[in-house]
Amino acid sequence: MGKFSAKVFICSLFAALVLLSSPARSQEVEDETEFNYDENSDRGPSQWGNIKPEWRTCKTGRMQSPIDLNKKVQLAKLGPLNLNYNPSNYNTLKNKGHSIELGILQPTSSLQINGTSYILDNIHWHTPSEHTINGKRFDLELHLVHQTPITNQIAVIGILYKIGTRSDPVLLSLGEPLEALNGSSAGASVSVPAFDPRVVDITGNDTKLYYRYMGSLTTPPCTEGVIWTVLEKIRSVKREQIVTLNNAVNDGPGGNARPIQPTNNRRVQFNKYTPY
Repeated sequence: MGKFSAKVFICSLFAALVLLSSPARSQEVEDETEFNYDENSDRGPSQWGNIKPEWRTCKTGRMQSPIDLNKKVQLAKLGPLNLNYNPSNYNTLKNKGHSIELGILQPTSSLQINGTSYILDNIHWHTPSEHTINGKRFDLELHLVHQTPITNQIAVIGILYKIGTRSDPVLLSLGEPLEALNGSSAGASVSVPAFDPRVVDITGNDTKLYYRYMGSLTTPPCTEGVIWTVLEKIRSVKREQIVTLNNAVNDGPGGNARPIQPTNNRRVQFNKYTPY
């Protein structure tokens, strides 16, 4: 199982010092045990806004995510995604309670939108997918969360997957640390000395064919004003990779996908980039 097999531990002091020098962490809650995804529970999605006053946007917000991406989208010429991704030597893979998150502790990668640079803060997964396309939900969704260092504006890239015959290279690259978290409890983490976000492979048409809308975080506090970019291409992931991910979070059946939220007449665009 490799060097991670017996090393489920809180990240080293050095990694913590790197974190202090990195951009502000994403506004998503670190401890997810205060809410759940069971609609029959008093802590389920329909009740998130009642759990804490600072979470009230989860029930009062008008620009909540996820949404269904359907035929009502507007065609737009937003241009190809402007990414500058580079390897990071200090990262941590953490069981947050309902999700597994890879925290990027070394600020090396960015996404630029309308002249603003958003630094890659973390990546995490939802099973099944949170966004749907024409009402269809997929098997997995990857979120790449970016944030501006000073103003804390957030931009997220979402990638949808269906179970297929090809492995997802992101999960493949994190195989050993995910195995190390097998059966872990909330708060457990492992250090990931090296991670190259370019393994996500957002190139070619992936940078040109995408949905764009203004939404929110999909977990409490459900902060609005988040720029969402969801790639059109549906990728392949092996069933056993999803099983490994679910075993790492150890949260039982049911998944961690927030129900679809009303679009409320928001403008949802589809970038169909052409150079001419």
